[in-house]
Amino acid sequence: MNKLFAGWLDGDVAYSFRTSPVAMAAAAVALICIFCSVFAGFVAPHNPFDLTTLELSDARLPPAWSSEGSSKYLLGTDDQGRDILSALMYGARVSLAVGFASVILSVVFGVGLGLLAGFYGGWIDSALMRLCDVMLSFPAILVALLIAGVGRALFPNAQDSLALGVLIISITLTGWVQYARTVRGSTLVERNKEYVQAARVTGVTPLRIMRRHVLPNVMGPVLVLATIQVATAIITEATLSFLGVGAPPTSPSLGTLIRIGNDYLFSGEWWITVFPGAMLVMISLSVNLLGDWLRDALNPRLR
Repeated sequence: MNKLFAGWLDGDVAYSFRTSPVAMAAAAVALICIFCSVFAGFVAPHNPFDLTTLELSDARLPPAWSSEGSSKYLLGTDDQGRDILSALMYGARVSLAVGFASVILSVVFGVGLGLLAGFYGGWIDSALMRLCDVMLSFPAILVALLIAGVGRALFPNAQDSLALGVLIISITLTGWVQYARTVRGSTLVERNKEYVQAARVTGVTPLRIMRRHVLPNVMGPVLVLATIQVATAIITEATLSFLGVGAPPTSPSLGTLIRIGNDYLFSGEWWITVFPGAMLVMISLSVNLLGDWLRDALNPRLR
């Protein structure tokens, strides 16, 4: 294990990371955001969703550095007296959970269908690619909005976990297409190479060839795409929550916090919406920068 880790540190990808200040800064920001969201219960100064600790007299307080601010609330409070800093940590937890879960499901679904389409070809390839064309003809946010709305209509009294599940599925059904098309193109190239032909001659089953031989060689572009799509999924979730069909009010995400603060933006309480928006931009930008670095690091032509 130690030798494997040492070999990875001496590899091209690790060297590219160490020599890229942008990638290191983006990774640091992303890790800090993930750490604060995962351990929000220990890091956050308050629990913004514990109704017994909220004080309406502290509602809409400005940040601590303002003349009317309080040192108790570093970034101020919202209309219900919730600490903005703590709400950001808890809200980022929901946004990151939805983003990562939807990307994982999209990868599993899209990679599987892409392998089948590229390896077998024929009517399977034609049917799956026509399905991809149909999905791409509609805006992703519109499809996600439709699916989330239908899920809400079918389960009007759904619990928070079920509501988040509908949200994850709606984003997944709009995100698998890019993985399927990417893997299908790479598989079309790999299936005609000598190592695949040799495996066929020796009697290896097609499923084992796809799993043991083709899949590892097509995962490079998938990793890059998945990294970038995490940011896209988080923004899609924030958009749906902003429109009111995303995360439930009892478990607000960054999009929900932005929507709440938007009602007070023009009345002078700018911090209620600006800080959640800045948090969303920071997470999305850091993940996108990591995706750009990973794309260049895995491209042998750019080494």
